[in-house]
Amino acid sequence: MINPRAHVSRKDEYKRTLVRKGASLGANCTIVCGVEIGEYAFVGAGAVVTKNIAPFAMMAGVPARQIGWMCQCGEKLDAKVGATTQTTCATCNTSYSVSPTKCEIRK
Repeated sequence: MINPRAHVSRKDEYKRTLVRKGASLGANCTIVCGVEIGEYAFVGAGAVVTKNIAPFAMMAGVPARQIGWMCQCGEKLDAKVGATTQTTCATCNTSYSVSPTKCEIRK
């Protein structure tokens, strides 16, 4: 269900909203029904999430927009949104492959 109502009992129509392992949700953020928050994604305080969020994405604003990439240890990665690059977390030395739409740990 996209538009839940308190006075109408339609719990069988609820859409699944999923927050994956390690994701961080800031205070007073709003997540629209049916959205998936990827692993280790970061949603800033007060953000309004209306679309799925990729793993490791850093989101902020109304509506939420991607402003960066996050390491699994919680530090911001030095990689521009929309770029294709390799980067390493300055804190934990985990290496990442970054493309315009996704970020993955390099093995």
